[in-house]
Amino acid sequence: MGSKKLFTLLAAVVGWVALILQFVLLLQNRVTSVPEAIIRFFSFFTILTNILVTVFFTAETFFHKTKSLGWRSFAGATAILIYILVVGIVYNLVLRQLWAPTGWQRLADELLHVVTPLLMLCYWLIFSRKQSLSWSNLWHWLAYPAIYLVFILLRGAPSGFYPYPFMDVSQLGLSKVLMNAGMVLLLFLCLGIIFIGISRKFFVPRNHSTI
Repeated sequence: MGSKKLFTLLAAVVGWVALILQFVLLLQNRVTSVPEAIIRFFSFFTILTNILVTVFFTAETFFHKTKSLGWRSFAGATAILIYILVVGIVYNLVLRQLWAPTGWQRLADELLHVVTPLLMLCYWLIFSRKQSLSWSNLWHWLAYPAIYLVFILLRGAPSGFYPYPFMDVSQLGLSKVLMNAGMVLLLFLCLGIIFIGISRKFFVPRNHSTI
């Protein structure tokens, strides 16, 4: 087994363990019905993005010989990296001080918000088949967080559930939530500019890539 496949296998295992552990903990500590708890589980950007990363690593492990297109291309891998980095940055700078999990919950939190982002960054730096990216990629990458924001606001209005305190319209008001969302989207934008800039400075042009 090559070093890349070993790395992606390890990363996939870590990802699935973290997601399954968090799901079990959520069901054990739920204050709502099971169906509502499941919906809430999949309402967290952290969970959705960790699923995206874990599926990516799983595909790279077991289907690595297939041609890398779309979300498994270098542009796709860069987008996934940006998404999971935002998860880690927002949690560690904004949300970490709001609670102090212990035991299994602490383990799940560290895996989801620290270990997985670092694994994706290491994969991007060491194993990804790099190429120069287009600035147009930036606007495509913003679609995922933008759609997520719309979903949370539309579902939060009738349900009263907002997965993150800085998105709680009932407590902060819509204008403040939109301002907070704008700051997070700006973080996506800045990271996108940084990684595209790096690719255009140091990596080969797209039409010279083997991808």
